[in-house]
Amino acid sequence: MSYAVVIPTVGRATLTELLADLATQPNQPDEIVVVDDRRGGEPLDLGSEIRVLRGGGRGPAAARNRGWRATSSSADWVVFLDDDIRLSPDWSRDLADDLRVPDSVAGVQGRIVVPLDEGRAPTDWERSTAGLENARWATADMAYRRDALRRADGFDERFPRAYREDAELALRIRRQGGDLRQGKRHVLHPARAEGYWVSVRVQRGNADDALMKAVHGRNWRGLAECPPGRFRWHLLTVLAGCTAAGGAVAGRRRLAVGAAGAWFALTVDFARRRIAPGPRTRDEISRMSVTSVVIPPVASWHRLRGWWRHRGATAWPGPVRAVLFDRDGTLVQDVPYNGDPAKVAPMPGASDAIRRLRKAGIKVGVVTNQSGVGRGLLTAEQVAAVNQRIDAELGPFETWQICPHTADDGCACRKPAAGMVLAAAEDLGVRPQEVVVIGDIGTDVQAAEAAGARSVLVPTGVTKRDEIDAAPVVRQNLAEAVDLVLERR
Repeated sequence: MSYAVVIPTVGRATLTELLADLATQPNQPDEIVVVDDRRGGEPLDLGSEIRVLRGGGRGPAAARNRGWRATSSSADWVVFLDDDIRLSPDWSRDLADDLRVPDSVAGVQGRIVVPLDEGRAPTDWERSTAGLENARWATADMAYRRDALRRADGFDERFPRAYREDAELALRIRRQGGDLRQGKRHVLHPARAEGYWVSVRVQRGNADDALMKAVHGRNWRGLAECPPGRFRWHLLTVLAGCTAAGGAVAGRRRLAVGAAGAWFALTVDFARRRIAPGPRTRDEISRMSVTSVVIPPVASWHRLRGWWRHRGATAWPGPVRAVLFDRDGTLVQDVPYNGDPAKVAPMPGASDAIRRLRKAGIKVGVVTNQSGVGRGLLTAEQVAAVNQRIDAELGPFETWQICPHTADDGCACRKPAAGMVLAAAEDLGVRPQEVVVIGDIGTDVQAAEAAGARSVLVPTGVTKRDEIDAAPVVRQNLAEAVDLVLERR
């Protein structure tokens, strides 16, 4: 058995305990990749044995994709762990047993145990956390075959929080014919301390439910094995409240009183359902009473927001609508700091590749680092003249994004940063996930990943071996890269 471990983190102190648990396992992983998904701060220093990548604060789905795509292809399995769990001493032995499965099995879930205080009834938040024990395919401990992740294009990065993204991936993998199983290994997932308004904050997940419905239809809960929610009751409560307010404004007293009574009855019933099974302390009763009033409108707002944002959404990663090419070494022969249009020479197959994309209705553009301008070796006018010659030979391209800065400038546009890819997507009127970046070195791939776009690496003589190993998709030439794009269109 060969496996890699991927852990997305927002810097919780519990990460150190998890890594200590991993260090004492009898069957060590091939590698451990921690994806630091904070938006800023000092880089995490976890020792030389732990590989740390930056996630950019785009959420756990994007962080997990960043992590598993960076792991070595020699690991057949990728095990995703949350940063707030603890491993049993025999976890890795049990994992080895779990992964001795037929080739048809694409993923194996570990059991999640939520330890609760046996001396009292659990709070509402603790009961919510304990629901993980019955959650299907939760990535608190979920192992997937690398090939299954590649076929599915990983997690849907439109999910910005740890909610639904794991069930959605499982649904797609099963639709592709992959079998998923429950293993015997287990992890502990303590209910961490949270603030007064945590039950209100988690209502943001209603926007994710809207995405699930848009992509997978009305029966998405049954398909994804998610328990029924309470949104319809929340919506009914909001409608009752709005009707009461409207009736009062219109002077329709009977309507206002009746609707207000319905709102009150629904709200009291909701609070009762949350209070009755809990410890019923003064603090818990107060919290449940107040938040039971606030949750229905907040949940309805987030569902409406999600419906609007994800209207027309298609299955991840969706169709390819644009391709962005690196310039030197991908579209044209790499002439260092070239300012002479006469030296422009298209790469083999470049003209035909672009012609095929245009014929398929796919927009094309260029994203290129031109640090020669920042170094004083070129002028912006010379770069523009070279680009005009490329347009004449292969174009015209629908967007040109050029970074004139050096690596020391710390700009947001220079690859591997996402700036040029995001600007090109906006210029072309497409979403980043609808873009494929084709380039010849690792920074092209990293810029695509940072922007949430897809990538194809087409190696040349300057491409490093570790860049090829780290790239999620590699093709030998432009023709093969375009073949792949057209398949995914």
